[in-house]
Amino acid sequence: MTLDTLIDQAIAVSKNAYAPYSHYHVGAALHTPDGSVICGCNVENASYPVGVCAERGAIAKAISDGHQTFDMIVIATLNGGSPCGMCRQMLYEFAPDLRVVCVTFDKQIIIDAPLRELLPYGFSPQDLPR
Repeated sequence: MTLDTLIDQAIAVSKNAYAPYSHYHVGAALHTPDGSVICGCNVENASYPVGVCAERGAIAKAISDGHQTFDMIVIATLNGGSPCGMCRQMLYEFAPDLRVVCVTFDKQIIIDAPLRELLPYGFSPQDLPR
């Protein structure tokens, strides 16, 4: 799976976003080591905290499909915005070394960095007492 293909998939799924409040469509294409791609888009709600980000939607879908290891995520937005704090934490749970690529809808790469750089000193299952 090429980066260009993942970018295309993230942009395509962003068109399915339900964003009547912010009008900020987000698409995410989450790649697994076995080559699977799981996509998600943001789903807003009139009760704002109830909404789901594209990244967390893709993770939930991936977990429900039996995937728990990830090596890259491509996130597409109008301006190449980075994942929110909740998404960074949820991604870190499964893949602290995840490659995070944020792109604009015209395919300009804004961020291409490991998740550890986006969430330094992240909290993971290894930090919990055994």
